[in-house]
Amino acid sequence: MRSIARPGYTAVSRADRALVGVLAGVPHGKHDDVFRRLSNAANHGKLWLGVAGALALIPGRPRHAALHGLLAQAVASGLTNIVFKTLLPRARPLPAHLPDFRFVAPQPTSSSMPSGHSASAAAFAVGVGLVHPGAGIAVAPLAGAVAYSRVHTGAHWPSDVFIGCALGTGAALLIRHWWPVRPPIPTAQHHRVPVAPLPDGEGLAILVNTMGGSYDTETATTLAKVFPKANIKTAGSGPGIQQALADIVEDPATRALGVWGGDGTVGTVAAAAAEHSLPLLTLPGGTLNHFARDAGMSSLTEAVAAATAGSGALADVGVVHVERGTTGRPEQIHRLMLNTGSIGLYPDMVRRRELLQPALGKPIAAFVAMIRTFAGATPTALDVDGRRHKLWIMYVGRGRFYPRDHAPLVRPLLDDGVFDIRMITADEAFARLRLLGSVLTGTVATSRVTHVSESTGVRVAAGGDPLVLAVDGEALAGVRAVEFRLDPLKLTYYCPPRT
Repeated sequence: MRSIARPGYTAVSRADRALVGVLAGVPHGKHDDVFRRLSNAANHGKLWLGVAGALALIPGRPRHAALHGLLAQAVASGLTNIVFKTLLPRARPLPAHLPDFRFVAPQPTSSSMPSGHSASAAAFAVGVGLVHPGAGIAVAPLAGAVAYSRVHTGAHWPSDVFIGCALGTGAALLIRHWWPVRPPIPTAQHHRVPVAPLPDGEGLAILVNTMGGSYDTETATTLAKVFPKANIKTAGSGPGIQQALADIVEDPATRALGVWGGDGTVGTVAAAAAEHSLPLLTLPGGTLNHFARDAGMSSLTEAVAAATAGSGALADVGVVHVERGTTGRPEQIHRLMLNTGSIGLYPDMVRRRELLQPALGKPIAAFVAMIRTFAGATPTALDVDGRRHKLWIMYVGRGRFYPRDHAPLVRPLLDDGVFDIRMITADEAFARLRLLGSVLTGTVATSRVTHVSESTGVRVAAGGDPLVLAVDGEALAGVRAVEFRLDPLKLTYYCPPRT
């Protein structure tokens, strides 16, 4: 292979030959076999696949670091072998440049510049280190040894290795920008306030929704055992729940409201608690109960401890003003929102995710649900704060949810003073392909079709046909317009005492 003369190329070649000459004078020893074997081990990325496999055995950051390292290595290898070796043809060192016992045989036939081994080594080490610095520091000496081995064995000139390392580092930085690591989820915190202690449930009125997906005949009995002095009411329908709720809030003995049910039931009781300035005790029951989870009430034991100790906190709530029906005389509906509101395909995606989650786990279930939901979906036309959009999803969370992508799952703060607004739009060219591609590559959070913002209020109006709005899991059809407004620190709730 002939070299092509370029400005500065001769100077680089002279420096390369001088450095190789110095290495040629290093005495023969066991290190020659070590570097030869190390160089061979890195052929086709086998060494880095092995290291990545070892890191992947450790859940969490090490596993994410291994994946980022392999992605960076794949990009670096492709750029080096397909692009730069074609653009920068260069002859490799000759047998005359190194002793026979050190020179690798047979020589590779591709261009010497840049070093693919060095690019892969640097890409993997830097890719790992950007996610897990400790693992990156541990891998760096091995990557450096592989890069040096290519000069030691005569496979490359020093400048080939230098350029290869630069390309590998660039590939790792590109992957880090293109596919950022999810930020850590903040530790759950509560805006603490004292609330009325409820020993044995004295002064506590509990509403149990018997229509809940996890209700059985033993639920009320169990609650009566842990709260023997509580006033426990059961109801099995919307009107029944409203009547039972009206009865218990009018009872002068009621000092706190408890609720056993899903998100819709919890929202109904929370609205009454906020209106009558009563603290809310959420119990872990119902089909879905996100507020109980975020309040730290994952078991009856925690609920009993919170009620007995009088351990409470404050939460923001959302106020949802809905207009639906005909445009001439629209029906006005006002709802309290504890968790989420959504328009478009989000309810379908959540439903699929929840069905798949027990068998697949949250991440894979969210991925499969996203693919199934959007494969043949139709976007919704609407106006968001006066701007026209075509949307697959509009999601409004009461508080910041994590992760910051299409599948928010956890809300560590209930009093952060914002709505978490996420829109996945169909405004862009090839929007469906962009969306499906970002789902397949795990880059929904950074895709151009994803828009994440925060606000204390937002107004949405139908751009054509009426909308279907879901608030805390309860659907409202025929919606013409909806406005979300924040009511900070409106709700007092029980939470586990400090330990």
